Amino acid sequence: MNMRICGLALGLLGGAILAAPALAQMERASAPEGTEVYFISPQTGATVESPVTVRMGLSGMGVAPAGTEREGTGHHHLLVDTPLDEVDLDQPLPANEAMRHFGGGQTEVDLELESGEHTLQLLFMDASHMSFDPPVTSEAITITVE
Repeated sequence: MNMRICGLALGLLGGAILAAPALAQMERASAPEGTEVYFISPQTGATVESPVTVRMGLSGMGVAPAGTEREGTGHHHLLVDTPLDEVDLDQPLPANEAMRHFGGGQTEVDLELESGEHTLQLLFMDASHMSFDPPVTSEAITITVE
């Protein structure tokens, strides 16, 4: 009985090890030419109160929930106080407080931010949280939260 469990565990581990290189070599799709992601609000330089209502705009593609494999679609992600050059665009974007995912297809969020200056930047990514090539990103904006 223990040998069967051990064999199953080794088989699962071997599958995970084989899957890791495939993940590392995921190809990034191209977005249609002219696709743009942008902030509807807030505007750069705005002074706002928390929660901050962030409205995300998009032209040239459609928004669909994560996991939806439909050509010409993807979903929004928001970098909070995280420079784009610190993001590995060749890997799926991790989800955390600094890298927010809107995998339900959301285009608006009320964001709790501490008082002070914050930098926000949008990324529009594919069904698997992978960046398009070239990346579809907004300009980074700076806001002040009172």
